[in-house]
Amino acid sequence: MPRVLSANDATHVEAAAQRLAAGSLVGMPTETVYGLAADAGNASAVHRVFEAKGRPSDHPLIVHIAPAATLDAGGWRAAVAPYASEVPDFALALMERFWPGPLTLILPRHPEVAAVAAGGQSSVGLRCPMHPAAQALLVAARAHGVLGVAAPSANRFGRVSPTTAAHVAEEFADLGEDQLLILDGGACPVGIESTIVDASRGVPVLLRPGMLTPAELEAACGQPLRDRDAQAPKASGTLASHYAPRATVRLMTAQQLQTGLDMLGKDAKNIAVYASAGVRVASKSVPVRSMPASAAACAQELFAVLRELDATGVRLIWVETPPSDAAWDGVRDRLQRAAA
Repeated sequence: MPRVLSANDATHVEAAAQRLAAGSLVGMPTETVYGLAADAGNASAVHRVFEAKGRPSDHPLIVHIAPAATLDAGGWRAAVAPYASEVPDFALALMERFWPGPLTLILPRHPEVAAVAAGGQSSVGLRCPMHPAAQALLVAARAHGVLGVAAPSANRFGRVSPTTAAHVAEEFADLGEDQLLILDGGACPVGIESTIVDASRGVPVLLRPGMLTPAELEAACGQPLRDRDAQAPKASGTLASHYAPRATVRLMTAQQLQTGLDMLGKDAKNIAVYASAGVRVASKSVPVRSMPASAAACAQELFAVLRELDATGVRLIWVETPPSDAAWDGVRDRLQRAAA
């Protein structure tokens, strides 16, 4: 089993930083989800991330960097300089508005750095997390020569993302203490992965929605946000099927969901329900979780709820389709991919 240590202890953070510098893997808390972290500059260590997750090697990882405020000078341009060969003004504006935070920017990459983490692409995804434990780890690791860590979600590829240290330990129970150390920073406050914006081609292009709305992004960078196109670089979490539990997820309107439950009545079984308050369930064999009315609250618990319902052994998870407004884009995206 992996070793789990409290991120509130500075000696534990230092131990994790030393593990990263030595080429080992670390389960790292962030505000979005837990990441499976390795030194982005160590090709062998990054290969171990791909192997542990069962992730295709051409599916790029996001590199996490320490806050600009911890550098001597130069701001965000200096913070991303080890990896990014160019920073458009609109990308800098997004950094200044949303970093540290749940935003990943795809930028042109120096050819000689982080090639494995970038999946061989000429661009690289960069993010500065706001979670205090993540920041402490990144600062400590930099003191050991680790300029950034490649950290995709700490789960098997395509499965439900982890939002607690216990989720990470469960996912990688087959890894020993010498292979994986997990920093326990509590439950992730955002709960779904970062918004991804491609800034590598001169205009901002939304590759993956998150909890930042298009209107917020456009206001910050002063440009309209383009939609993903065929020339967009590959990015984390953009496959059609992703974030999936073992049970089959079905998205349904409130009316469809209630009609289905009414038809099955007391005989309903092997089904779990995640829907807004007011759903009527006649069968005591159907686990039910109430979906919050707030998009932020729903995002924070979404993956934990999917894991919880999946653990009951049901074959189907019926989920009420979230509202259509922009605040719910990130939640809706994760559910649509889980149901694909």
